[in-house]
Amino acid sequence: LIICPAAAAIIAGGNSAVVIGLWPAHFFWTYYCVSKSKRLGWILKILVLLLLPVPLILWPVVAIVASILGGICYGFFSPLIATFEAVGESVKEKWKHCFLDGCWSTLEDSCTLVRDFMDFCFHSYFSYMDELREEVHEHEQPMEIQLSMIPGGFLVAILAVPVDVPLITAIALWKSPYMLFRGWKRLLEDLVGREGPFLESVCVPFAGLAIFLWPLAVIGAVLAAFFSSFFLGLYGGVVVIEEGSLQMGLAYIVAVISLFDEYCNDLLYLREGRPRYRKNKNNTNEIERGKSIEQDGSKSLKLVSEGSRTVKRAIQHYTPMQVWDWLFKSCEVNGKSLLHEGLINVEDVQDCILKGNCKKLSIKLPAWSILQCLLKSSKSNSSGLVLSEHMELTLTNFPRDRLFDWFLAPLLTMKEQVKGLNLEENEEVFLKKLVMVCKNDIPEQWDDTGFPSGDKVRVAQLQAVIRRLQGIVGSMSRLPTFRRRFKNLVKVLYIEAIQMGLSLPGDSGPSRSGFGGGFPLGRRKSEEGSLGSAHERVSDMV
Repeated sequence: LIICPAAAAIIAGGNSAVVIGLWPAHFFWTYYCVSKSKRLGWILKILVLLLLPVPLILWPVVAIVASILGGICYGFFSPLIATFEAVGESVKEKWKHCFLDGCWSTLEDSCTLVRDFMDFCFHSYFSYMDELREEVHEHEQPMEIQLSMIPGGFLVAILAVPVDVPLITAIALWKSPYMLFRGWKRLLEDLVGREGPFLESVCVPFAGLAIFLWPLAVIGAVLAAFFSSFFLGLYGGVVVIEEGSLQMGLAYIVAVISLFDEYCNDLLYLREGRPRYRKNKNNTNEIERGKSIEQDGSKSLKLVSEGSRTVKRAIQHYTPMQVWDWLFKSCEVNGKSLLHEGLINVEDVQDCILKGNCKKLSIKLPAWSILQCLLKSSKSNSSGLVLSEHMELTLTNFPRDRLFDWFLAPLLTMKEQVKGLNLEENEEVFLKKLVMVCKNDIPEQWDDTGFPSGDKVRVAQLQAVIRRLQGIVGSMSRLPTFRRRFKNLVKVLYIEAIQMGLSLPGDSGPSRSGFGGGFPLGRRKSEEGSLGSAHERVSDMV
């Protein structure tokens, strides 16, 4: 109750200021990029321009309301969870930690949330818009819709709403008692056996509260089904345009009701099959199939409940923060090494901070760090990715985050590709220069680099791996967490450059071979020797 108002004020006030301050730029820049985009056909572009005011006007309202609600929830539950964590067996001075834990850390994390949100709105948004304005390849066709299908799409959307909304809502209401009692049954079983949400001591109070608040969850599920039914119905218009057929759109109106019913049955482990309408003749196959599904559902619930404790103790999942820490620690080590080798110079750091030209540091440097990981993993016969001597990521211990799932499968595929190339030691050493300096678009760009292998197919495969890595890193660079950590990385590299004795513009001392240029700051060489002076120069630069 004490921390919640302050944390909510920080998150709601900071995010609202960011949204309102950048909204005019977002509004006009979105229209400009869409109008200049060559990835959209003329018909689709005109349609998007006509519909853009709706999301652009709703964006500030939704963002501000979500920030207020999110700030209240985070400010209340973060200190509350920290209080229950303080009563753990490994915590000393529990009385003190019950009051202090979660207070200052919640306020700091609230400021971090605002900073990440600002990075997303300022950096990630403009990055997406720049990608929208990029030139399309020769073999790539712009996205387009058939003008003749637009009236049919509107017709199906209009017909689908009055049909799908009441029927989907009726299904949700009909299934809600099953959800209520089956949920209570599962929670009470976990309470008695100390499994599931009752496994961890810190979760016991909240899991017990969930038993009493479960009816609210059921009501929320029904309301969610009601509101989502509008979007499910309107999607029928998209189906008409995608399939180019009015008949497919009309079929979707009926099919989506069946899909929603099947989804509810799978979620609640209900038996499928049509109702019995004869006394003596039964649809044996469907009834047996329904019984099998119901038995499998109850068995799986029981197996999950019984085995959750063993599995949790056997498998320790890495957290996303651990993966981010490894990536940027690796970038820091490799960045310092590349500074000494001359593959990164002080001008690259200067251009990144003063001009925003950060491709070499934000894309190529992390790509080389990940490629080193792939090379190490391919030699170790590991089923996953070897990050360090004591850290290995596999499909079983990878962070349980949907975002990381998007990156794991491509990296594992590229690891097998690198393993199949059987690179020699001199080729691996030479890859460092090729990743950091070359464009890697066509094999001919490596002709004058001195790469040991002259096989064009082998070179093309390596270039494809490098391009994919740079594409993955480019997607990761739009994440707010990446942006915040990357700024710290640039500061570390700048301090390292100063400590190496590089001369800056305005200094009379000689410059070190392999490095050129510097930062336009008016300090003397005598000040560059100390680490405190380096921090002052970074602050002045920022």
